[in-house]
Amino acid sequence: MLRVALFGTSADPPTAGHQDILRWLSQRYDRVAVWAADNPFKLHQATIEHRAAMLRLLIADIDSPRDNISLEQDLSSLRTVETLEKAKIRWGEDAKFTLVVGSDLLTQLPRWYRSEELLRQVQLLVVPRPGYVIDNVSLQGLEKLGAHIAIAELTGLDVSSTAYRENGDTDVLIPPVVAYIHQQHLYQWQDATKKKLQIR
Repeated sequence: MLRVALFGTSADPPTAGHQDILRWLSQRYDRVAVWAADNPFKLHQATIEHRAAMLRLLIADIDSPRDNISLEQDLSSLRTVETLEKAKIRWGEDAKFTLVVGSDLLTQLPRWYRSEELLRQVQLLVVPRPGYVIDNVSLQGLEKLGAHIAIAELTGLDVSSTAYRENGDTDVLIPPVVAYIHQQHLYQWQDATKKKLQIR
């Protein structure tokens, strides 16, 4: 049975932490499908097209002997249950699908569109994120909705897209993504930096 990890991310921009997760998934699944997503609970600074382009660079920078990670941007949808339907068409009804989410999304999941229907059809893999506790109340609530939950034996790097957007902290990004951001003039802090230089 083909094991497919579904990893949509609204990361703005995607970080070295996301790259670590992809490496880890690559070693454990037959296919790792990645796409840039719009999270209706968040505001995004970069367009989904730019975020997809940065994910492509992130994937290309991974030295994976299995070559099983791919950007599948056409899977992207505001409704993850619709993404799953597209994935079934792509890889077949018999494939085993695992939906990969960060621990920061546990409280949001019950509010997702047709969440019960979605959770009954996938394995849910929760990746721990620093600062977001995986609590039993959230897990039990998801299990009542029909979720089959596994916790990844991986703790995401203590880096976040916010650190870059707010402070320009390039340590959280990989060099090809940094170069793309500069080339495309993304994110507001760069404009603020330029204005300060002009004033001086």
